[in-house]
Amino acid sequence: MRHRTFFWFFLPTALAMLLFIAFPIVSVITQSIFAPHSAVLIEVETCTPLVGCTNETKIDQDATRALRQEQPLGRFVGLEIFKDRGHLAITEVNEIWVQSRSLTDFFIGLGNLPFYRAIAFTLTFTFVVTPFVIFLGLIIALTVNALHDRLKGLVIFFSLLPFVITPLIGALVLFWMIDSRGILGSFIQWLFADPDLSLKASTGLMWMALLVYGVWHAAPFAFVIFYAGLQTLPMDQIEAAQIDGATRFQQVRYVVIPHIMPLVTFVALIQIMDNFRVFEPIVGFNAAAHAQSVSWFIFNDLQGETRQLSSASASSVLTIIGVAILLSPVLVRTWQDFKGKT
Repeated sequence: MRHRTFFWFFLPTALAMLLFIAFPIVSVITQSIFAPHSAVLIEVETCTPLVGCTNETKIDQDATRALRQEQPLGRFVGLEIFKDRGHLAITEVNEIWVQSRSLTDFFIGLGNLPFYRAIAFTLTFTFVVTPFVIFLGLIIALTVNALHDRLKGLVIFFSLLPFVITPLIGALVLFWMIDSRGILGSFIQWLFADPDLSLKASTGLMWMALLVYGVWHAAPFAFVIFYAGLQTLPMDQIEAAQIDGATRFQQVRYVVIPHIMPLVTFVALIQIMDNFRVFEPIVGFNAAAHAQSVSWFIFNDLQGETRQLSSASASSVLTIIGVAILLSPVLVRTWQDFKGKT
């Protein structure tokens, strides 16, 4: 393809990336290093015949408005928002480190800081759900691929239902099921012979419910990708492995998995990005008292009349950095595989 043709072909994509990716990221970074102006306060003396003269502090509306018009971005604070107690909490972390007698005490102390508590659940959700989604999606794809053609359509339809349902609705459905009056909630109470047992009242059980939901909702996506990859399997290699006496497990390990490894990398990239931004299950399960993610942390800053845009922007920047760190090993391996092929 000629350079001129490629330029006009790529131009719409480049403009869309600038408009919907680059500009918002620049805007978020800019907002994270500026804080809103404080209101300008003035002392006003009020005199009355009975009380006399009293001094009262009021907000100078004109001066405050003029200051905000002169510097619409706010006052420059640099990295102060990133270092405050609501985010990285540099001072508090140092104090916890000095006062801790062991690593266990240190991590318990970090759990009392809101942002690190959100990071703990986010990383747990990411590193637990992602491998289970890949494994379960591959198992379903291999099972469906081995079925009779008349059964494949029906099984594929039911396998895709969790992915078709809106994430928030799916979370609400599972949330109602684990309620004490729901099917799963009643079964768990019967299983443990404890009529007062409730998943909603336990942090550990709520985390498990959120993790199960994450796997249940995302596994169909991995299944579709892997099932499509299985349709391109080199049958001559499969037949050769069968002639050599390879078992089903050996065929999967030495023929199937190497063939679909690029798809495994793709699914891992997508799942890491999605799971690190987990939000809908926490809202659907009403689990904010037990589990808070980084995305929920941002949402909490933006809701209500006193929206903290600078705090939400700083959390967004930290989220971008976290996703980049998690994706870097996969991207490096992909680049190495590409260089090896070229």
